[in-house]
Amino acid sequence: MVHSKPEVFPVANTGSPKFVPQMDQQQQPEKGLSGPGRKGSLTLDVLESNNYHRMETHVGQSPAQLYLTESGRLFHAGKIAIVFVGLPARGKTHLAVSLARYLNWLGVNTRTFHLGDYRRAFVADKDLPEDYWILDASESTKELRAKILENCRDDLIRWYDEEKGQVAIYDAVNPIASKRRELKDMFARHDIQTLYIESFCDDPKIIEANVHSVKISSPDYVGWDPKEAVKDYLRRIDAKIPHFESIEDRDLDYVKVINVGEKIIVNNARFGYLSSRIVFYLTNLHIKRRVFYLARAGNSIDEGSYRLDSELDDEGRSYAESLTRTVLKRRESELKQRREKGDMSPENSLIVWTSTRARTIQTASGFKEAGFTVRERPQLSQRNPGVCEGKSAEEIRTTYPDICAALDQDPYHTRFPRAESYHDVALRTSDVLLEMERQRGDLLIIAHESVLRCLYAYFRGTPADEIPFLSFRRNELVEVLPGSYNCAEVRIPIEGWK
Repeated sequence: MVHSKPEVFPVANTGSPKFVPQMDQQQQPEKGLSGPGRKGSLTLDVLESNNYHRMETHVGQSPAQLYLTESGRLFHAGKIAIVFVGLPARGKTHLAVSLARYLNWLGVNTRTFHLGDYRRAFVADKDLPEDYWILDASESTKELRAKILENCRDDLIRWYDEEKGQVAIYDAVNPIASKRRELKDMFARHDIQTLYIESFCDDPKIIEANVHSVKISSPDYVGWDPKEAVKDYLRRIDAKIPHFESIEDRDLDYVKVINVGEKIIVNNARFGYLSSRIVFYLTNLHIKRRVFYLARAGNSIDEGSYRLDSELDDEGRSYAESLTRTVLKRRESELKQRREKGDMSPENSLIVWTSTRARTIQTASGFKEAGFTVRERPQLSQRNPGVCEGKSAEEIRTTYPDICAALDQDPYHTRFPRAESYHDVALRTSDVLLEMERQRGDLLIIAHESVLRCLYAYFRGTPADEIPFLSFRRNELVEVLPGSYNCAEVRIPIEGWK
Protein backbone atom coordinates (compact mmCIF):
# COMPACT_ATOMS: atom_id res chain seq x y z
CA MET A 1 0.00 0.00 0.00
CA VAL A 2 1.31 3.45 -0.91
CA HIS A 3 0.84 6.11 1.73
CA SER A 4 -0.13 9.60 0.67
CA LYS A 5 0.60 11.11 4.08
CA PRO A 6 4.14 11.73 5.29
CA GLU A 7 5.51 9.37 7.93
CA VAL A 8 7.14 11.70 10.43
CA PHE A 9 8.49 10.80 13.86
CA PRO A 10 6.87 12.12 17.07
CA VAL A 11 9.75 14.59 17.28
CA ALA A 12 8.31 16.30 14.22
CA ASN A 13 9.60 19.44 12.61
CA THR A 14 8.88 22.85 14.04
CA GLY A 15 7.94 24.43 10.78
CA SER A 16 11.24 26.24 10.38
CA PRO A 17 12.21 26.49 6.70
CA LYS A 18 14.90 24.09 5.56
CA PHE A 19 16.11 22.85 2.23
CA VAL A 20 16.10 19.27 1.00
CA PRO A 21 19.36 17.51 1.87
CA GLN A 22 21.97 16.90 -0.76
CA MET A 23 22.21 13.51 -2.36
CA ASP A 24 24.16 10.87 -0.48
CA GLN A 25 27.60 11.09 -2.06
CA GLN A 26 27.93 7.35 -2.56
CA GLN A 27 24.67 7.31 -4.49
CA GLN A 28 25.53 10.41 -6.46
CA PRO A 29 26.14 9.69 -10.14
CA GLU A 30 29.83 10.18 -10.88
CA LYS A 31 31.40 12.06 -13.77
CA GLY A 32 28.65 14.63 -14.26
CA LEU A 33 25.85 12.15 -15.01
CA SER A 34 23.27 13.67 -12.66
CA GLY A 35 20.26 15.18 -14.33
CA PRO A 36 16.46 15.52 -14.26
CA GLY A 37 15.89 12.15 -15.88
CA ARG A 38 18.60 10.26 -14.05
CA LYS A 39 17.23 7.38 -11.95
CA GLY A 40 18.87 6.27 -8.71
CA SER A 41 17.92 4.58 -5.46
CA LEU A 42 18.31 7.66 -3.29
CA THR A 43 16.95 10.40 -5.51
CA LEU A 44 14.75 11.18 -2.51
CA ASP A 45 17.81 13.17 -1.40
CA VAL A 46 18.10 15.03 -4.67
CA LEU A 47 14.65 16.34 -5.61
CA GLU A 48 16.31 18.96 -7.77
CA SER A 49 18.30 20.18 -4.77
CA ASN A 50 19.81 22.96 -6.85
CA ASN A 51 16.45 24.74 -6.47
CA TYR A 52 16.73 24.81 -2.68
CA HIS A 53 18.95 26.88 -0.48
CA ARG A 54 20.05 25.95 2.98
CA MET A 55 18.69 28.14 5.77
CA GLU A 56 20.21 28.16 9.23
CA THR A 57 17.74 26.64 11.67
CA HIS A 58 18.12 24.77 14.90
CA VAL A 59 15.27 22.38 15.57
CA GLY A 60 16.67 21.64 19.02
CA GLN A 61 16.17 17.87 18.86
CA SER A 62 18.95 15.39 19.44
CA PRO A 63 19.88 12.74 16.85
CA ALA A 64 18.62 9.68 18.79
CA GLN A 65 15.82 11.42 20.69
CA LEU A 66 12.58 9.40 20.71
CA TYR A 67 10.07 11.95 21.99
CA LEU A 68 9.58 15.43 23.43
CA THR A 69 8.08 16.53 26.74
CA GLU A 70 6.75 19.86 27.90
CA SER A 71 9.24 19.94 30.77
CA GLY A 72 12.13 19.09 28.44
CA ARG A 73 13.01 16.08 30.62
CA LEU A 74 12.87 12.47 29.49
CA PHE A 75 12.40 8.97 30.91
CA HIS A 76 10.43 10.24 33.94
CA ALA A 77 13.79 10.83 35.60
CA GLY A 78 13.48 14.38 36.87
CA LYS A 79 16.59 16.41 37.59
CA ILE A 80 19.90 14.65 38.20
CA ALA A 81 23.29 16.01 39.25
CA ILE A 82 26.26 13.81 38.42
CA VAL A 83 29.15 14.74 40.68
CA PHE A 84 32.57 13.52 39.64
CA VAL A 85 35.15 12.62 42.25
CA GLY A 86 38.82 11.84 41.82
CA LEU A 87 42.37 13.10 41.89
CA PRO A 88 43.80 14.92 38.87
CA ALA A 89 44.99 12.71 35.97
CA ARG A 90 42.43 10.00 36.73
CA GLY A 91 40.33 10.62 33.62
CA LYS A 92 37.42 12.51 35.25
CA THR A 93 37.11 15.13 32.54
CA HIS A 94 37.33 12.53 29.77
CA LEU A 95 34.56 10.50 31.42
CA ALA A 96 32.46 13.62 32.02
CA VAL A 97 32.73 14.87 28.43
CA SER A 98 32.04 11.40 27.01
CA LEU A 99 29.00 10.88 29.25
CA ALA A 100 27.58 14.28 28.32
CA ARG A 101 28.04 13.45 24.63
CA TYR A 102 26.14 10.17 25.05
CA LEU A 103 23.26 11.65 27.05
CA ASN A 104 22.82 14.57 24.68
CA TRP A 105 22.76 12.11 21.76
CA LEU A 106 19.81 10.38 23.47
CA GLY A 107 18.03 13.72 23.83
CA VAL A 108 18.70 14.19 27.55
CA ASN A 109 19.46 17.88 28.08
CA THR A 110 22.92 17.60 29.62
CA ARG A 111 25.59 20.14 30.40
CA THR A 112 29.02 19.76 31.97
CA PHE A 113 30.15 22.31 34.54
CA HIS A 114 33.94 22.14 34.80
CA LEU A 115 35.17 23.90 37.92
CA GLY A 116 38.46 24.52 36.12
CA ASP A 117 36.64 26.63 33.51
CA TYR A 118 35.29 28.87 36.25
CA ARG A 119 38.73 29.20 37.80
CA ARG A 120 40.25 30.23 34.46
CA ALA A 121 37.44 32.71 33.85
CA PHE A 122 37.73 34.18 37.34
CA VAL A 123 41.50 34.54 37.57
CA ALA A 124 44.33 34.16 35.08
CA ASP A 125 46.69 31.26 35.74
CA LYS A 126 49.64 33.61 36.25
CA ASP A 127 47.68 35.40 38.98
CA LEU A 128 46.78 32.26 40.95
CA PRO A 129 48.06 32.34 44.54
CA GLU A 130 50.99 29.99 45.18
CA ASP A 131 48.94 28.07 47.73
CA TYR A 132 45.81 27.71 45.55
CA TRP A 133 46.17 23.90 45.25
CA ILE A 134 46.94 23.37 48.93
CA LEU A 135 44.03 22.44 51.22
CA ASP A 136 45.27 24.45 54.23
CA ALA A 137 45.75 27.64 52.23
CA SER A 138 45.64 31.25 53.44
CA GLU A 139 42.27 32.82 54.22
CA SER A 140 42.39 34.99 51.11
CA THR A 141 43.02 31.93 48.93
CA LYS A 142 40.20 30.03 50.62
CA GLU A 143 37.86 32.96 49.95
CA LEU A 144 38.91 32.96 46.29
CA ARG A 145 38.23 29.23 45.97
CA ALA A 146 34.88 29.61 47.72
CA LYS A 147 33.86 32.41 45.33
CA ILE A 148 34.76 30.35 42.26
CA LEU A 149 32.90 27.36 43.67
CA GLU A 150 29.82 29.46 44.43
CA ASN A 151 29.72 30.88 40.90
CA CYS A 152 29.91 27.40 39.38
CA ARG A 153 27.20 25.91 41.60
CA ASP A 154 24.90 28.92 41.19
CA ASP A 155 25.10 28.57 37.41
CA LEU A 156 24.44 24.86 37.70
CA ILE A 157 21.27 25.32 39.78
CA ARG A 158 20.04 28.15 37.59
CA TRP A 159 20.55 26.08 34.44
CA TYR A 160 17.91 23.52 35.47
CA ASP A 161 15.15 26.15 35.55
CA GLU A 162 16.23 28.58 32.85
CA GLU A 163 17.17 25.98 30.19
CA LYS A 164 15.02 23.02 31.26
CA GLY A 165 18.15 21.09 32.10
CA GLN A 166 17.93 17.48 33.18
CA VAL A 167 21.44 16.20 33.88
CA ALA A 168 24.15 18.54 35.16
CA ILE A 169 27.64 17.05 35.34
CA TYR A 170 29.82 18.69 37.97
CA ASP A 171 33.46 18.04 37.11
CA ALA A 172 35.81 18.72 40.03
CA VAL A 173 38.07 16.83 42.43
CA ASN A 174 35.52 16.89 45.31
CA PRO A 175 38.03 15.21 47.66
CA ILE A 176 36.39 15.54 51.10
CA ALA A 177 33.65 13.11 52.20
CA SER A 178 31.85 15.63 54.45
CA LYS A 179 31.72 18.20 51.66
CA ARG A 180 30.22 15.62 49.31
CA ARG A 181 27.41 14.93 51.77
CA GLU A 182 26.78 18.68 52.08
CA LEU A 183 26.61 18.86 48.30
CA LYS A 184 23.99 16.13 48.20
CA ASP A 185 21.88 17.98 50.79
CA MET A 186 22.16 21.18 48.81
CA PHE A 187 20.93 19.47 45.63
CA ALA A 188 18.11 17.77 47.52
CA ARG A 189 16.76 21.17 48.61
CA HIS A 190 16.31 21.91 44.91
CA ASP A 191 14.64 18.56 44.19
CA ILE A 192 17.74 17.28 42.40
CA GLN A 193 18.91 13.67 42.71
CA THR A 194 22.65 13.18 43.08
CA LEU A 195 24.77 10.44 41.55
CA TYR A 196 28.50 10.39 42.36
CA ILE A 197 31.01 8.95 39.91
CA GLU A 198 34.51 8.41 41.24
CA SER A 199 37.34 7.73 38.85
CA PHE A 200 39.82 5.83 41.02
CA CYS A 201 43.15 4.92 39.53
CA ASP A 202 46.28 3.38 41.05
CA ASP A 203 47.84 2.11 37.81
CA PRO A 204 51.02 4.16 37.24
CA LYS A 205 50.91 3.62 33.46
CA ILE A 206 47.39 5.05 33.18
CA ILE A 207 48.26 8.00 35.41
CA GLU A 208 51.41 8.74 33.40
CA ALA A 209 49.49 8.56 30.12
CA ASN A 210 46.83 10.92 31.50
CA VAL A 211 49.44 13.41 32.72
CA HIS A 212 51.08 13.55 29.30
CA SER A 213 47.68 13.83 27.62
CA VAL A 214 46.69 16.76 29.84
CA LYS A 215 49.87 18.66 29.10
CA ILE A 216 48.87 18.57 25.41
CA SER A 217 45.12 19.23 25.61
CA SER A 218 44.41 21.15 28.82
CA PRO A 219 43.60 24.87 28.47
CA ASP A 220 45.80 25.39 31.54
CA TYR A 221 48.95 24.58 29.59
CA VAL A 222 48.54 26.32 26.27
CA GLY A 223 51.94 27.64 25.27
CA TRP A 224 53.79 25.88 28.11
CA ASP A 225 57.01 23.97 27.71
CA PRO A 226 55.93 20.29 27.86
CA LYS A 227 58.36 19.40 30.66
CA GLU A 228 57.28 22.37 32.75
CA ALA A 229 53.63 21.52 32.16
CA VAL A 230 54.13 17.97 33.44
CA LYS A 231 56.08 19.24 36.44
CA ASP A 232 53.36 21.74 37.36
CA TYR A 233 50.57 19.19 36.95
CA LEU A 234 52.34 16.66 39.13
CA ARG A 235 52.68 19.36 41.77
CA ARG A 236 48.90 19.80 41.75
CA ILE A 237 48.39 16.06 42.17
CA ASP A 238 50.83 15.84 45.06
CA ALA A 239 49.01 18.66 46.85
CA LYS A 240 45.69 16.79 46.65
CA ILE A 241 46.77 13.24 47.56
CA PRO A 242 47.18 13.66 51.36
CA HIS A 243 43.64 15.00 51.78
CA PHE A 244 41.73 12.89 49.27
CA GLU A 245 39.04 10.57 50.62
CA SER A 246 37.69 7.88 48.32
CA ILE A 247 33.92 7.31 48.36
CA GLU A 248 32.89 4.73 50.94
CA ASP A 249 29.61 6.23 52.20
CA ARG A 250 26.92 3.55 51.71
CA ASP A 251 24.17 6.16 52.01
CA LEU A 252 25.23 7.79 48.74
CA ASP A 253 24.31 6.74 45.23
CA TYR A 254 27.64 6.24 43.52
CA VAL A 255 29.59 4.46 40.82
CA LYS A 256 33.29 3.85 41.36
CA VAL A 257 35.20 3.32 38.12
CA ILE A 258 38.52 1.65 38.94
CA ASN A 259 41.47 2.00 36.58
CA VAL A 260 39.24 3.38 33.85
CA GLY A 261 36.93 0.40 33.50
CA GLU A 262 39.02 -2.47 34.87
CA LYS A 263 36.42 -2.80 37.61
CA ILE A 264 33.20 -0.93 38.41
CA ILE A 265 31.45 -0.77 41.78
CA VAL A 266 27.83 0.40 41.88
CA ASN A 267 26.26 1.42 45.18
CA ASN A 268 22.50 2.11 45.17
CA ALA A 269 22.06 4.26 42.02
CA ARG A 270 18.53 2.90 41.67
CA PHE A 271 16.43 5.89 40.78
CA GLY A 272 15.12 4.90 37.39
CA TYR A 273 15.82 4.04 33.81
CA LEU A 274 18.15 6.95 33.14
CA SER A 275 20.53 6.06 35.97
CA SER A 276 20.64 2.52 34.59
CA ARG A 277 21.59 3.84 31.16
CA ILE A 278 24.35 5.92 32.72
CA VAL A 279 25.79 2.93 34.57
CA PHE A 280 25.53 0.79 31.43
CA TYR A 281 27.36 3.42 29.41
CA LEU A 282 30.17 3.60 31.98
CA THR A 283 30.68 -0.15 31.70
CA ASN A 284 31.41 0.34 27.98
CA LEU A 285 33.67 3.36 28.32
CA HIS A 286 37.42 3.73 28.65
CA ILE A 287 39.89 6.53 27.97
CA LYS A 288 42.74 4.63 26.33
CA ARG A 289 44.03 6.49 23.30
CA ARG A 290 42.66 5.13 20.04
CA VAL A 291 41.73 6.41 16.59
CA PHE A 292 38.59 6.01 14.53
CA TYR A 293 38.97 6.17 10.75
CA LEU A 294 35.86 6.80 8.63
CA ALA A 295 35.92 6.08 4.89
CA ARG A 296 33.51 5.75 2.02
CA ALA A 297 33.19 2.56 0.00
CA GLY A 298 34.41 2.52 -3.60
CA ASN A 299 32.27 3.02 -6.73
CA SER A 300 30.11 0.07 -7.66
CA ILE A 301 28.95 -1.23 -11.04
CA ASP A 302 25.38 0.02 -10.52
CA GLU A 303 26.07 2.92 -8.20
CA GLY A 304 22.48 4.15 -8.07
CA SER A 305 20.78 0.88 -7.09
CA TYR A 306 20.06 -0.15 -3.51
CA ARG A 307 18.46 -3.53 -4.24
CA LEU A 308 21.08 -4.87 -6.64
CA ASP A 309 23.94 -4.57 -4.12
CA SER A 310 26.41 -4.50 -6.97
CA GLU A 311 30.13 -5.15 -6.74
CA LEU A 312 32.93 -2.63 -7.20
CA ASP A 313 33.76 -1.46 -10.71
CA ASP A 314 37.33 -0.91 -11.93
CA GLU A 315 37.43 2.57 -10.41
CA GLY A 316 36.12 1.23 -7.11
CA ARG A 317 38.82 -1.46 -6.94
CA SER A 318 41.48 1.15 -7.62
CA TYR A 319 40.04 3.29 -4.82
CA ALA A 320 40.09 0.33 -2.42
CA GLU A 321 43.81 -0.19 -3.07
CA SER A 322 44.50 3.53 -2.53
CA LEU A 323 42.51 3.56 0.71
CA THR A 324 44.49 0.60 2.07
CA ARG A 325 47.82 2.27 1.25
CA THR A 326 46.71 5.58 2.78
CA VAL A 327 45.57 4.08 6.08
CA LEU A 328 48.68 1.93 6.53
CA LYS A 329 51.04 4.81 5.68
CA ARG A 330 49.18 7.09 8.09
CA ARG A 331 49.58 4.59 10.91
CA GLU A 332 53.29 4.13 10.14
CA SER A 333 53.81 7.90 10.16
CA GLU A 334 51.97 8.39 13.46
CA LEU A 335 53.92 5.57 15.13
CA LYS A 336 57.21 7.08 13.94
CA GLN A 337 56.25 10.49 15.35
CA ARG A 338 55.38 8.98 18.73
CA ARG A 339 58.68 7.14 18.85
CA GLU A 340 60.56 10.35 18.08
CA LYS A 341 58.81 11.99 21.04
CA GLY A 342 59.87 9.20 23.36
CA ASP A 343 56.52 7.37 23.43
CA MET A 344 57.50 3.70 23.35
CA SER A 345 54.01 2.30 24.00
CA PRO A 346 53.02 -0.52 21.62
CA GLU A 347 51.11 0.30 18.47
CA ASN A 348 47.35 -0.16 18.71
CA SER A 349 45.78 -3.01 16.82
CA LEU A 350 43.52 -2.16 13.87
CA ILE A 351 40.12 -3.69 13.17
CA VAL A 352 38.01 -2.94 10.10
CA TRP A 353 34.21 -2.82 10.16
CA THR A 354 32.06 -2.85 7.03
CA SER A 355 28.39 -3.22 6.35
CA THR A 356 27.06 -6.41 4.76
CA ARG A 357 26.85 -4.69 1.37
CA ALA A 358 29.18 -6.02 -1.33
CA ARG A 359 30.85 -2.69 -2.12
CA THR A 360 31.96 -2.09 1.48
CA ILE A 361 33.21 -5.66 1.95
CA GLN A 362 35.22 -5.49 -1.26
CA THR A 363 36.63 -2.07 -0.37
CA ALA A 364 38.09 -3.69 2.79
CA SER A 365 39.62 -6.66 0.92
CA GLY A 366 43.13 -5.17 0.98
CA PHE A 367 43.10 -5.02 4.77
CA LYS A 368 41.95 -8.63 5.02
CA GLU A 369 44.75 -9.73 2.69
CA ALA A 370 47.23 -7.81 4.89
CA GLY A 371 46.13 -9.84 7.92
CA PHE A 372 43.79 -7.36 9.64
CA THR A 373 40.49 -8.49 11.13
CA VAL A 374 37.49 -7.42 9.04
CA ARG A 375 33.99 -7.70 10.48
CA GLU A 376 30.65 -7.21 8.76
CA ARG A 377 28.05 -5.22 10.70
CA PRO A 378 24.48 -5.12 9.33
CA GLN A 379 23.77 -1.97 11.38
CA LEU A 380 26.21 -0.12 9.10
CA SER A 381 24.13 -0.70 5.96
CA GLN A 382 23.16 2.37 3.98
CA ARG A 383 19.87 4.19 4.39
CA ASN A 384 17.00 2.29 2.76
CA PRO A 385 15.28 4.40 0.05
CA GLY A 386 12.04 2.37 0.20
CA VAL A 387 9.53 3.25 -2.52
CA CYS A 388 11.96 5.81 -3.98
CA GLU A 389 14.17 3.04 -5.36
CA GLY A 390 14.60 3.58 -9.10
CA LYS A 391 12.50 6.76 -9.24
CA SER A 392 13.68 10.10 -10.55
CA ALA A 393 13.37 13.28 -8.53
CA GLU A 394 10.41 14.42 -10.62
CA GLU A 395 8.57 11.11 -10.10
CA ILE A 396 9.06 11.34 -6.35
CA ARG A 397 7.84 14.92 -6.20
CA THR A 398 4.77 14.10 -8.28
CA THR A 399 3.84 10.90 -6.42
CA TYR A 400 4.53 12.10 -2.87
CA PRO A 401 3.97 15.86 -2.71
CA ASP A 402 3.02 15.86 1.00
CA ILE A 403 6.10 13.91 2.02
CA CYS A 404 8.30 16.16 -0.11
CA ALA A 405 6.84 19.17 1.68
CA ALA A 406 7.61 17.54 5.05
CA LEU A 407 11.11 16.69 3.82
CA ASP A 408 11.62 20.32 2.91
CA GLN A 409 10.77 21.28 6.49
CA ASP A 410 12.55 18.45 8.33
CA PRO A 411 14.96 16.34 6.25
CA TYR A 412 16.30 14.55 9.33
CA HIS A 413 13.10 12.91 10.64
CA THR A 414 10.93 12.59 7.53
CA ARG A 415 10.82 9.23 5.79
CA PHE A 416 9.10 7.90 2.68
CA PRO A 417 7.01 4.68 2.74
CA ARG A 418 9.15 1.63 3.48
CA ALA A 419 12.21 3.89 3.61
CA GLU A 420 14.46 5.07 6.41
CA SER A 421 15.02 8.55 7.73
CA TYR A 422 18.31 9.73 9.13
CA HIS A 423 16.70 9.37 12.55
CA ASP A 424 16.14 5.68 11.81
CA VAL A 425 19.80 5.30 10.89
CA ALA A 426 20.89 7.05 14.09
CA LEU A 427 18.74 4.71 16.19
CA ARG A 428 19.98 1.50 14.57
CA THR A 429 23.61 2.58 14.87
CA SER A 430 23.31 3.39 18.60
CA ASP A 431 24.53 -0.08 19.63
CA VAL A 432 27.43 0.27 17.21
CA LEU A 433 28.40 3.55 18.90
CA LEU A 434 28.62 1.82 22.26
CA GLU A 435 30.83 -0.86 20.73
CA MET A 436 33.03 1.89 19.30
CA GLU A 437 33.36 3.36 22.79
CA ARG A 438 34.38 -0.09 24.02
CA GLN A 439 37.11 -0.59 21.39
CA ARG A 440 40.62 -0.44 22.84
CA GLY A 441 42.37 -0.54 19.48
CA ASP A 442 42.07 1.58 16.37
CA LEU A 443 39.01 1.11 14.18
CA LEU A 444 38.40 1.74 10.48
CA ILE A 445 34.76 1.91 9.38
CA ILE A 446 33.99 1.60 5.68
CA ALA A 447 30.36 2.48 5.07
CA HIS A 448 27.86 4.49 3.11
CA GLU A 449 27.86 8.24 3.59
CA SER A 450 24.45 8.25 5.31
CA VAL A 451 25.88 6.00 8.05
CA LEU A 452 29.17 7.90 8.34
CA ARG A 453 27.21 11.11 8.88
CA CYS A 454 25.49 9.67 11.95
CA LEU A 455 28.62 8.10 13.45
CA TYR A 456 30.61 11.27 12.92
CA ALA A 457 27.82 13.42 14.38
CA TYR A 458 27.88 11.43 17.62
CA PHE A 459 31.55 12.03 18.32
CA ARG A 460 31.60 15.61 17.07
CA GLY A 461 28.34 16.69 18.71
CA THR A 462 26.68 17.71 15.45
CA PRO A 463 23.03 18.86 15.85
CA ALA A 464 20.43 16.59 14.25
CA ASP A 465 19.32 19.19 11.71
CA GLU A 466 22.87 19.44 10.33
CA ILE A 467 23.51 15.71 9.89
CA PRO A 468 21.95 15.38 6.39
CA PHE A 469 24.39 17.99 5.10
CA LEU A 470 27.65 16.52 6.38
CA SER A 471 30.02 15.71 3.55
CA PHE A 472 32.30 12.70 3.22
CA ARG A 473 34.21 12.78 -0.03
CA ARG A 474 35.85 9.73 -1.55
CA ASN A 475 39.17 11.52 -1.74
CA GLU A 476 39.42 11.90 2.05
CA LEU A 477 39.97 9.63 5.02
CA VAL A 478 38.44 11.14 8.16
CA GLU A 479 40.38 10.51 11.37
CA VAL A 480 38.56 11.10 14.67
CA LEU A 481 40.57 11.08 17.91
CA PRO A 482 38.50 11.12 21.14
CA GLY A 483 40.19 13.22 23.82
CA SER A 484 39.68 14.61 27.30
CA TYR A 485 38.19 17.90 26.18
CA ASN A 486 36.84 17.16 22.68
CA CYS A 487 37.17 14.88 19.67
CA ALA A 488 39.88 16.06 17.31
CA GLU A 489 39.43 15.56 13.57
CA VAL A 490 41.91 15.27 10.71
CA ARG A 491 41.00 14.87 7.05
CA ILE A 492 43.70 12.94 5.19
CA PRO A 493 43.89 12.97 1.36
CA ILE A 494 43.60 9.51 -0.17
CA GLU A 495 46.48 8.83 -2.51
CA GLY A 496 45.68 9.35 -6.17
CA TRP A 497 42.18 10.80 -5.63
CA LYS A 498 41.15 14.40 -6.13
